[in-house]
This record gives sequence, structure tokens and C-alpha cells, in this order.
Amino acid sequence: MGRYKEDPRYNVISLRMTDEERAMLEELVRCNGTNISDLMRAALFAHAESLKLTTEV
Repeated sequence: MGRYKEDPRYNVISLRMTDEERAMLEELVRCNGTNISDLMRAALFAHAESLKLTTEV
């Protein structure tokens, strides 16, 4: 039986990108020592903050 997750993430988002965009993404991940999901979440929240959108769910 799997363990209970406090904040499960069930939604998957996908997108198409060029080889150059993928290389840039992989470089950002490597430089930040994170993974793509965490990097994209951070970018989402930073962009929302710059637009003064609420990040509360």
C-alpha cells in the first residue's frame, strides 16, 4: 500500500518545446540543483507574483 501524501499532486501539464528550449530548461535545472517540476512551479509563482495574482487556493 502506498504512503499517504500530505499535498498530493495529481495534475499533469505537458507542452511542446524546441531542442534549444529544452537545452535551456535542462541548464536551468542543472544550475539550480532542482528538478523540472520544482523549477516550473517556482517560475509559475514568480510570474503570478509579478502580475500581483493571488497564489492562494
